Amino acid sequence: MENVIVVIILVAIVLGIVCFLWRARKRGETCIGCPHAKACGGKCGGNCSHMHADHGETRD
Repeated sequence: MENVIVVIILVAIVLGIVCFLWRARKRGETCIGCPHAKACGGKCGGNCSHMHADHGETRD
């Protein structure tokens, strides 16, 4: 019985994550998890210009 409860909880967590990602994509966010997701160009690989500007760094 405990295994069934654990499986139900894990399925609920996974479904919650999938719904969050689906809604974020529907809103037009290309870099989900990035605080500037709507304004980002969509190629967030850790080198977005806004990431460097937030930390006071300049890009070459």
